[in-house]
Amino acid sequence: MTTEWPVRLVDHEVTLRPLAASDHDAWRRARQRNAAWLVPWDATVPPGGEARPTSFKQLVRRLSRQARQGQTYPFALEVGGRFAGQVTVNNIVRGSAQFASVGYWLDKNFAGRGVMPRAVAMVIDHCFFTAGLHRIEIAIRPENSNSLRVVEKLGIREIGYAPMYLHIDGAWRDHRIYAITKEEVPDGLLSRLRASGGAANNVEPQ
Repeated sequence: MTTEWPVRLVDHEVTLRPLAASDHDAWRRARQRNAAWLVPWDATVPPGGEARPTSFKQLVRRLSRQARQGQTYPFALEVGGRFAGQVTVNNIVRGSAQFASVGYWLDKNFAGRGVMPRAVAMVIDHCFFTAGLHRIEIAIRPENSNSLRVVEKLGIREIGYAPMYLHIDGAWRDHRIYAITKEEVPDGLLSRLRASGGAANNVEPQ
């Protein structure tokens, strides 16, 4: 039996589980090591906006509270037991919408191995088949070729272009918008992604 949250998603060496305060050291090392690679794509707060958490502990506390309220699912990504990045389901809307958006970042040490497409597929499958969501969007800056490759590998279609959509790296930035609905992947997005002989998706509720 599965639960909406907290949950642990496993596909062979790739694991997604709730981000925790104990991830602090590994998270900090990954962010420092990859600063030049990640900062151009990091969300920032516009003037007058709500201040972001000033510490990792505060970040985890805020995300955990939002997760309990059903507003977000903050996943830590592990590869072979090593912290490798994050996949976060944001802006969950219920009611008639059943919608959310997904964002992600990856330690460069794990890039080029197909990790992030698998991880995003696992999270979207959880959103569709366990959490009951209907539509997932991913917004990507046109210059972010690494993130664009993820949605291309997953076959998620582009639905529009949003000028000055999100505040990223200190300014309002244009984004390409991608979206997928549950009807498009009746057997799951991970299943569609797998090559022959690929791994099974196992879900272990906490």
